[in-house]
Amino acid sequence: MTAEIIFRVLGFILFGIIGWLAGAAWAGTNELTANSLRYILPLTVAGGVIGALIAPWLTTRPAAWAKSVITDLTVAQLLAGSIGLVIGLAIAALLAFPLSFLPWPFQAILPTVAAIVFGYLGIAVMVLRQKEIFALFRRKDHADQDAEKRAGLNGSGPTKEEALLLDTSVIIDGRIADVVHTGFIRASMLVPRFVLAELQYIADSPDSLRRNRGRRGLEMLNRMQKDSPVPIRIIDEDVDGVRQVDHKLVQLARQMNAAIVTNDYNLNRVAGLQGVQVLNINELSNAVKSVVLPGEQMMVRVIQEGKEVNQGIAYLDDGTMVVIENGRKYMDTDLEVQVTKVLQTNAGRMIFAAPNR
Repeated sequence: MTAEIIFRVLGFILFGIIGWLAGAAWAGTNELTANSLRYILPLTVAGGVIGALIAPWLTTRPAAWAKSVITDLTVAQLLAGSIGLVIGLAIAALLAFPLSFLPWPFQAILPTVAAIVFGYLGIAVMVLRQKEIFALFRRKDHADQDAEKRAGLNGSGPTKEEALLLDTSVIIDGRIADVVHTGFIRASMLVPRFVLAELQYIADSPDSLRRNRGRRGLEMLNRMQKDSPVPIRIIDEDVDGVRQVDHKLVQLARQMNAAIVTNDYNLNRVAGLQGVQVLNINELSNAVKSVVLPGEQMMVRVIQEGKEVNQGIAYLDDGTMVVIENGRKYMDTDLEVQVTKVLQTNAGRMIFAAPNR
């Protein structure tokens, strides 16, 4: 026998009793007579039927709805809601004493209304602003961490490592693995679960190019977890109310006071506008390229035509593009050129040169 059937039976009995009492009051007597049964019997049956029909909507259905809602809530939301309810009821209790001096019926009604209103407001405010409110309590922890860092710099204590959040593009790119192996990065590398889910989604894409990129990202992450000299951890922290992965990553970085490692130009700009530190692999790659000054000479191999007439294109060992004026006729040959201009763009460094002949 299911819980719903049990509550239907209980509802039939309870509302049947209510119908009996209503019929007896209507008949003006509790005795079972031919006259009183004309009122008691129909109302008892009607009350029982109504009770059996509406019992699940008063018991099991609300309980199932509450269970589904609670299941979808995070622990932080439940904690925030409970704290908000306690605060709201405490405020309502403080207001109950002055409200009790009001004329009747306000003295009986308003304390109850205040408890309902402030209880709801307490829950709503705490749930909607939980991140900001809880962040107030974390400021002390951040202050302690800053003190530890300063103590470590002064030689009086150890420093605490900062964490770096990896985004999808930098994992697929793979250069971060080589950078980590050089030992220049000492902080722990964190991969949020939603970034891993996006990698899996890309790896399962019907498009072969996207599928290969996703699989490369998963392979690079697996390689980093096995061979990286610093910890690579998958974390379960998520950001409620945000769907796009980049936006989630920025909000999570703000909450954790962490930096983002990426090679995505748009993510770099968005994160920078919101005060989040970004370590861009492309900028790092440009920074470590060899410095070339106008007037220097170098040997290059012209491998393709340029966009402009008679231009030739060559590349240095680090991938820097060299645009050679009047270099088209030297295709597939080694050529000594003289640098005329060096241009730094968002995409990288570009060198303009002329044949030294």
